Amino acid sequence: MFNLDRWQEILETISKNRLRTFLTAFSVAWGIFMLIILLGAGSGLTNGVQSQFMADAINTLWINSGQTGLPHNGLKAGRTIDLTLEDYEQIKRMPGIEYISARARVGGTRLITYKNESGSFFIVTDFADGQYLENLTMVQGRFYNDTDCDEYKKVCTISTKVRDIIFKDEDPIGKYILADGIPFQVIGVFYDTADRDMNRIYIPTSTAMKTYSDGNKLRVIWLQPENKSIVSSNIMLEEIKAILATNHNYDINDKKAIWATNNGESYVETMQIFTGIKMFVWFIGILTIIAGIVGVSNIMMIVVKERTKEIGIRKAIGATPGSIIGMILQESVYITAIAGYTGLVLGVIALEVAQKYLPESDFFLNPQVDLKTAITATIVLIIAGALAGFFPSRKAAKIKPIVALRDE
Repeated sequence: MFNLDRWQEILETISKNRLRTFLTAFSVAWGIFMLIILLGAGSGLTNGVQSQFMADAINTLWINSGQTGLPHNGLKAGRTIDLTLEDYEQIKRMPGIEYISARARVGGTRLITYKNESGSFFIVTDFADGQYLENLTMVQGRFYNDTDCDEYKKVCTISTKVRDIIFKDEDPIGKYILADGIPFQVIGVFYDTADRDMNRIYIPTSTAMKTYSDGNKLRVIWLQPENKSIVSSNIMLEEIKAILATNHNYDINDKKAIWATNNGESYVETMQIFTGIKMFVWFIGILTIIAGIVGVSNIMMIVVKERTKEIGIRKAIGATPGSIIGMILQESVYITAIAGYTGLVLGVIALEVAQKYLPESDFFLNPQVDLKTAITATIVLIIAGALAGFFPSRKAAKIKPIVALRDE
């Protein structure tokens, strides 16, 4: 491997056929480059989707209002099923729930003002556990608690974005903002990893329902079970469906009456899809590399043909078949490795440039390849180079000296 004369021979052979070698090496480099780009893009999409799930607690169950799709007990299909505070309180008493919250139908974008500053922000209603279900990080003050909700206090928690726009450099804690003219006291400032949620202001669901006269109707109930397994979560979801079917007098098998989903199950299914996409990318990338390897193998066949007489002389003066095979394999691995690493480096650079200059998106984050992928690509290159040179080197090892010396 470290024979200086052999390396000189390899470099001399390459220098005599620069264009041929370059075009073949380019095909290998392009294969690795595209593999890295595709893997990086897949990583960016995966990171984006994971960030969407991670923005909230992953293992959450969501129950949304719906309309019946089946007649039941003399009642026609098409009835609207409105979740209520009574439903929330009954579900809350179920064992095995770690966090639970509910959102009123009020809310949405409202004009928020403070002194001479104003802006349109999204009002979200939640109970106290909403802080944990949303994975909020408090940077000032606190999130409202059960006492605030029970006493219908007009308090709110705002994002750092809302704070910076409305309050500028002023400390917002204890100040009052007006939401469409209704005062709410700021008791905390939060940060959310999901940029889409940084336009929010949270107020207690109970306060919102009383302030905006929406009765006891809820838009959604969501919770996180103590047991995070998908099987256990689905069992709990079925128990909740049974409770609601009884409370609202609809067929328990009616899938349209309420929309119940297991966020953890959706996360697993989504990640499985991206795992499949990653495997497909590897498949396409390896096929592209194989196309380049075939080119390298063809070059080595030509090299063996051109050096037939030389190989014959080597064998006539005592060169072993192993040394002939080693010489051809070394040249093949060298060309493949240099071309492959060039493609690898250019691919990584392209991903770094994309990460720096592409517009920020919640659905495409940090397109990059990890160390494991780089090591795997290195192993693929070594194997590919060896395969490319194997058949030509075996042919070279079988050349008979007397036949080679008569070769023109």
